[in-house]
Amino acid sequence: MYGDPQSYSSAQEEAYRFILAAIREGRYRPGDHLIAKDVAAELQLSRMPVREALARLAVEGLVTTRPNRGAVVTRLTADEISELFEIRAVLEGLALRLAIPSIDAGVISELNGFLDRMEQSDAGENGQWNHHHQAFHQYLSGLSRRPTLIRQINSLYATIDPYLRIWFHHAEKPRGATPPQRLLVEAIKKGDPAEAEAAMRAHVLRTAPSLVEFIKSQDGLCAPEKARKA
Repeated sequence: MYGDPQSYSSAQEEAYRFILAAIREGRYRPGDHLIAKDVAAELQLSRMPVREALARLAVEGLVTTRPNRGAVVTRLTADEISELFEIRAVLEGLALRLAIPSIDAGVISELNGFLDRMEQSDAGENGQWNHHHQAFHQYLSGLSRRPTLIRQINSLYATIDPYLRIWFHHAEKPRGATPPQRLLVEAIKKGDPAEAEAAMRAHVLRTAPSLVEFIKSQDGLCAPEKARKA
């Protein structure tokens, strides 16, 4: 089916991007079985590039593979979700600290534009709100100009995103740009790297408790807690 290595690599990348997007967008939920044959049929590909895409996603922690049982979308424990937010807070705080010297009036205008779009998507469009919210954070991280750091942050988003989307879809919460987000921009405007870093950490961490409480309330969405080693 694939006459050259480039075509095969392209097929594998297509399968990878398709499955990754389906996980992040909630079409494949945590705990769902991923059958290579079905994915291959949907994409009109052979099974091999799909299997290799699943293996790649397993390395990234988004998919769990089990011998003779196939692949499932990884379910995180409540503790793991909390830990991911702790890591995200540190990394995004660092990225913002590094970005502060390059932030000018034009950047502040861009940030306010993101928040304005969030406020304009408050009529039940949780998917749009989440899109603008992530774009706000990714824009800030990108200003750090640290490719490895940015990749690590994006990887964390890919892991957390399915849970955030389900939460935004079901949970009652205020929409639009919330006061903490406006306060974050105010901290950034001061130009103090340490203050901006602390504000970003607090901003990220304030989400975790409500998200974890919601995830725990959804049957089968959260994995059982793992026994702690003595």
